Amino acid sequence: MTPYKKIIFIICLFFPMTGFASEKTLIRLGVLAYGTVNWELTALKKQGLLETEQYRLKIIPMANPQAGKIALLSGSVDMIVADWIWVSRQRSMGKGYTFYPYSNTTGALVLAKNSQIKTLEDLAGKKLAIAGGALDKNSLLLGAVMQKQGLADDFNSTEKIYGAPALLAHELKQGRADALLTYWHYAARLEAQGYPILMTGEGLLQELGIKEKVPSIGYVFIEAWAKQHKKAVLAFLDYTQQMKNRLCENNAAWQGIQKLTHATSEQEKTLLRRRYCAGRVVNWGEEGQNAAALVYQYLRKMSKQRLTGSAEIIEPGTFWSKAQ
Repeated sequence: MTPYKKIIFIICLFFPMTGFASEKTLIRLGVLAYGTVNWELTALKKQGLLETEQYRLKIIPMANPQAGKIALLSGSVDMIVADWIWVSRQRSMGKGYTFYPYSNTTGALVLAKNSQIKTLEDLAGKKLAIAGGALDKNSLLLGAVMQKQGLADDFNSTEKIYGAPALLAHELKQGRADALLTYWHYAARLEAQGYPILMTGEGLLQELGIKEKVPSIGYVFIEAWAKQHKKAVLAFLDYTQQMKNRLCENNAAWQGIQKLTHATSEQEKTLLRRRYCAGRVVNWGEEGQNAAALVYQYLRKMSKQRLTGSAEIIEPGTFWSKAQ
C-alpha cells in the first residue's frame, strides 16, 4: 500500500468515529441550585451518566424558578423543571413548550406545635402563611376545598402572609403564624421536628374528588427541539427515572447524595426520602391527564384566570409523550 493510500485508509477509519461524536446532543439543563432535582443529577454523575452515547448534559444552576423560565424563553437553556400550568399558558400564546412529568409530590398544610386547629373550619380568623404568593396552586386548591365544604367565608377570614418557604417556616416556629402551606420538603422537615400536618396537597385533590395523582412539576422543553433530538431526550429521561428508582431502592446510592438533603436528624432523613420516593411518577397516561384537566378548571376558577390565562382548557400538546 502506497503512503497516499495509507493516509486515505486512516482517514476513512477514524472519520465515522468523528461523525458519531458530532451527533451527540448537548442538553443544557437549567435547575435550581438548591432543588431536589440535583439529587438524581448527582446520582447520574456518580454513575458516569452526565455524558452517554446519546447526549452530553450541561447543568446550569438557576437562582429561582423565574430565572429558569426566563432562561428557557431566551434560549439560554434547552430544558428546565417547571409546572404544566405555565406550559399550557405559554402554548396558548403560541410558544411550543411541552411538559414531561418528574414528580407527583405536593406540599402540605403544616400546623404550629400544640395547635388547637383540628379541621379546616378551625382556620377561620387564623394567620395562614403561604409559601410563594397569592397564586400558589395549593393555596388556590385549599380555597376550592373550603368553598366546596361551605367554608369560603372561613378561608377568606384567614390573615394570609406570603413569602419564601424558609422565612415562613421561621415565622411558624416563632409563633407568628398558626399554619403554613408550604412545599413538600419544607413540610417534611417541619414534620420531623414535631409540627403536625393537617392536610397534604394530595389530600386536597381527594377532597375535590380527584383520585388520580397529578404531577406537580416536570421537565419542560420545546416540542420541536425534542422531536429533533428524540433519542437524546428519551435517553436522558430514562436515565433520570432509573436514578430516582436507584435512590429509593438502594441504600448505598441514597447515602451517596444524603448530604444534599441537609437533613439534621434521622427522622428528617427518613421523611425526606419517603416523601421524595412517594412522588415517583409510575403511571402517566389518559387518566392522569384527565385528572389534570379537572385541576386546571379549579385553578382557573379560583385564580380568576390570573394563573391559567384565558384558555378554557389545557392547551393541546402541553403533555409530551415518549411515543410522539
